[in-house]
Amino acid sequence: MERGLLWLPLLFAFFWLAWQGSREYQKLEAYRVWAEQFDKAKYDIYAVLGLKDNIITWGQPTTKGPIKLETFSLLDVKDIRLLVDDKVVELENYPQKGRVIQLEFILSESPSVRIPFTEVPLAAKWGKYLQGVWQGLNTEQKQ
Repeated sequence: MERGLLWLPLLFAFFWLAWQGSREYQKLEAYRVWAEQFDKAKYDIYAVLGLKDNIITWGQPTTKGPIKLETFSLLDVKDIRLLVDDKVVELENYPQKGRVIQLEFILSESPSVRIPFTEVPLAAKWGKYLQGVWQGLNTEQKQ
């Protein structure tokens, strides 16, 4: 009986981990279906992001699909910045770790939009990519 009591917490931990894994799989499958409509998309535990033409859509992942979706145009963006622990850092020279990692889009007409990321290198990679798209759009508009 004592051995059974020792194994009981492990049994609960196993079922809890299996349940968490199942939930994460459901989130990924819901994201996969949602992301099919975009040219480029990203998923992490904090946010999903999709880019179609010059429109960015982002929201919070759930097992039933992304919620709290927001959309804005890259044409309305004045600047794209990488924030690590609420400090602006360069996209080329960034710290490897941080507690709060966000891409900030400064918009011309409305308040800025901050999209959270789990890893600094991933946020920097997306920031570089989106800056390239944004700069390409700006040069097209000027011509």
